[in-house]
Amino acid sequence: MKFKIKKAQPKPIKKTTLHRFLIKRTIYYVLPNVFFNFIIAYASFKELGYTHFFEGTQNLARLTLPMAIFLPVVLTIDIIKRVSDAAEQGAIEFKIDDNLNQKKLMTKLSILHGAITGLLVLSVLILAQFNFSKYYRLNATAMAVVVGVLAGLLSVLFTYLPIRKLRKHLHKNSVTASSDLSEN
Repeated sequence: MKFKIKKAQPKPIKKTTLHRFLIKRTIYYVLPNVFFNFIIAYASFKELGYTHFFEGTQNLARLTLPMAIFLPVVLTIDIIKRVSDAAEQGAIEFKIDDNLNQKKLMTKLSILHGAITGLLVLSVLILAQFNFSKYYRLNATAMAVVVGVLAGLLSVLFTYLPIRKLRKHLHKNSVTASSDLSEN
């Protein structure tokens, strides 16, 4: 007896424009990312009262580097997938080119975005470490706010950045008028 697994159908999406769709998704990404990353960082840093860039069990790099690598990866994959589902359902005014290999595009962009963002955050942390003394202590609350703001910025950036690449493969829906068909 063979079992067939049905592909899950995406949830129906209301008809909207791409711009409004992206604004709505940005809000859905920013609010939880800022809140949870701030709370996690605040709870982690409150244990010691202060933190360092790289030293100690609760340091700034330990929280920001994984976030800087994995948040762009997840957001890039998710936004491309959601825009393609909306285009397939006709919920937005664009259609995606049939020749586009979406999985290849998602994989390439997500790895690229994660690597670049991770290296950028790492370089900023290393630069800050060299500019401050070895015994410089960071305020835990301020660092938690920085982590939350960074999560919000990454959420906004990686909602719109993948769509810039995807726009090359988007084209407007064109409906042929019935009068054009009747003339021939």
